[in-house]
Amino acid sequence: MTTFSDSPLRLALHQALGDYPSAPLRLALSGGLDSALLLTLLAADPTWRHRLVAIHVHHGLSPHADTWMAFCQARCDELGVPLVTERVLLARGTGESLEAQAREARYEVLRTRLPVGGVLLTAHHGDDQLETLLLALKRGSGVRGLGAMRPAQPFGEGVHLRPWLSFSRQQLAAAAQHAGIDWVDDESNGDARFDRNFLRLHLVPLLRERWPAILQTAGRSAELCAESSALLDEVAAEDLLRASCGEGLAIAALGAFSATRRHNLLRYWLRHCGASAPSREQLQRLWLEVACAREDANPCLSWDEWSCRRHDGALHLLRRSEGEARPLAWQGSLQPGLPLTLPEGLGRLQLRETQGGPLRLPRQGELLSVRFDVPPGCRLHPEGRAGSRRLKKLWQEYGIPSWQRGRIPILYYGETPAAVLGVFICQGFICEAGRGLAWQWCQD
Repeated sequence: MTTFSDSPLRLALHQALGDYPSAPLRLALSGGLDSALLLTLLAADPTWRHRLVAIHVHHGLSPHADTWMAFCQARCDELGVPLVTERVLLARGTGESLEAQAREARYEVLRTRLPVGGVLLTAHHGDDQLETLLLALKRGSGVRGLGAMRPAQPFGEGVHLRPWLSFSRQQLAAAAQHAGIDWVDDESNGDARFDRNFLRLHLVPLLRERWPAILQTAGRSAELCAESSALLDEVAAEDLLRASCGEGLAIAALGAFSATRRHNLLRYWLRHCGASAPSREQLQRLWLEVACAREDANPCLSWDEWSCRRHDGALHLLRRSEGEARPLAWQGSLQPGLPLTLPEGLGRLQLRETQGGPLRLPRQGELLSVRFDVPPGCRLHPEGRAGSRRLKKLWQEYGIPSWQRGRIPILYYGETPAAVLGVFICQGFICEAGRGLAWQWCQD
């Protein structure tokens, strides 16, 4: 087996793995030059090889994909490294580039295959870093995007390491050729229709010819942007503690920040809620059109699959489907002791007979059912309050956010609304003494 005892590539790998002396190792193996070289170096060290598993993702985009998978299997068998292969299906004609889909699918597989506390290794190098930085500039990214690829960052239940970002593609190729390592070539790498390939084939060679140190200086700029991004996140984390209001952000607290600091906090909050990033224009509209809308308005800003609404002086983030305030046209019969599955992922509802209620037992002929709305003109009289109100008015008085209205189960005795579960019980349906009904609503 080829040895790399004095190789700078191995020393960089040894340094990167120094903090993870016993962690499970997973290698993203495409079969190309970079990952084939990294596989060989990892397998050459028994302390790494015995905890290493390679992962190959079959995208099915190339007619040679099966050949590449077979190559990876043969190479891993030769080196004594277990290989996991997984096929993914990409959707053509959706408007999203196949390049982006393939990357997302690949990293999703890698994420699911990484054990808790494990280390994912990829063979990205300095040329990749320069290309990523240029793509971020093309997109108009801020410092977070211009930070490009980090040498180490959290990933799934573990960490993602890129130990070779300080080396050029040329250095990796020279090492692979010197060691006599075989690899496969992806013919799509020569297709300049893909943005990254255009940079690799046409722009980066010109930059390196003009400025031979461009890989190092671009990498340093990316590191500085990554540091700035980390600092902004620290500031945003402190601001989030001051502005948090339940699951939302207090608008009054946001208004005390400068516009720049407020935008930084909003981006941080949205990102940590798992939302896709809105554009700069959408972020400005979020403040002006939602947070600063008139008091009696019900503002909403939607982008991608997300929406942001205002309620009770705070901003709330929702899935767009959750933000559509509409009563569900659905009805289900209930029997005490038997669970009822509610629609649209609203969970399961079960009534049980118990001492003291809180609902009285149904009388003869009163069949129990669940709905999500009341008939037009119907007025409800909550127990303990003077007079009846229309449901729309009661939603407002009880402070129920607009997007939750129409998605809260309403229990009916016969054709009469008896309780809005978790909000109020109507007059005449309270259990005064003895046995009654209690409910359990387990929401998904």
